[in-house]
Amino acid sequence: MRIRTVDAFTDRAYAGNPAAVVLLDDDRPGAAFPAGFPSDERLQRLACEMNLSETAYAHPLSGDPEADWALRWFTPAAEVGLCGHATLATAHILREDGLAEGVLRFRCSSGVLTAATAPGGGNTLNFPTAALTRADPPAGLADALGAPPVAVHDTGPLGDLLVELADEQAVRALDPDSTALRRLPHRGVIVTAPAADPAGSGYDYVSRMFAPAVGIPEDPVTGSAHTALAPLWSARLGKDTLTGLQCSARTGTVRTTLLGDRTELTGTAVTVLDAQLRTEF
Repeated sequence: MRIRTVDAFTDRAYAGNPAAVVLLDDDRPGAAFPAGFPSDERLQRLACEMNLSETAYAHPLSGDPEADWALRWFTPAAEVGLCGHATLATAHILREDGLAEGVLRFRCSSGVLTAATAPGGGNTLNFPTAALTRADPPAGLADALGAPPVAVHDTGPLGDLLVELADEQAVRALDPDSTALRRLPHRGVIVTAPAADPAGSGYDYVSRMFAPAVGIPEDPVTGSAHTALAPLWSARLGKDTLTGLQCSARTGTVRTTLLGDRTELTGTAVTVLDAQLRTEF
């Protein structure tokens, strides 16, 4: 079985967010695509072996008028309900392999997601916009992050806590306590602040994402987090289209366009590894 590693939300290798992509297309001559996914245990076991923030599994659909591919995402520790960078990576591989043209439609646990070719290259994903509500900081949040929050927002079904900090430098300087963050009742904690120099830097806001509860101490570039970041910063800055920099060690950029209850996420990707699984899956 073929496995590719793709660096997403970047135009260069060894940056952005790496995802493993597995197309369940039994590659023996004349073999057909399987009817569905293998067991959850098998999917989780391989994701743990890959040990990337996400491993994406996709297989083609027949008879679904709304979608052409089924797609699921697993961290090393759990399945997740929404993932941007691994969806971008999957779209990148499908186009690279010549298996799809035009708008790709994925059937996922969070509904139907699409990926369209972006002007100038890359893909534009269409995801549900996170529903933000102001929230009180959970007990111990400031100590866990090592910085005082300016404001806190619940992201609804996305399952994350969105935390505003004072400035870009505060976001960059964070060295949080993963054990303490894991005790919070959320998938992850997104931290964000306005860009210090948007005119000179080329980005409008910065963010980082910590999700130790699902086995990811820090996610390098998180597409799904930008479905919450887009409505926050579009309202603050008065622009529907923005560029966010996720300032992890690897860094990556996501261009967001707010479309009401949907958000477009645009980025590029680079294939860095093409491998063959040598043991039974």
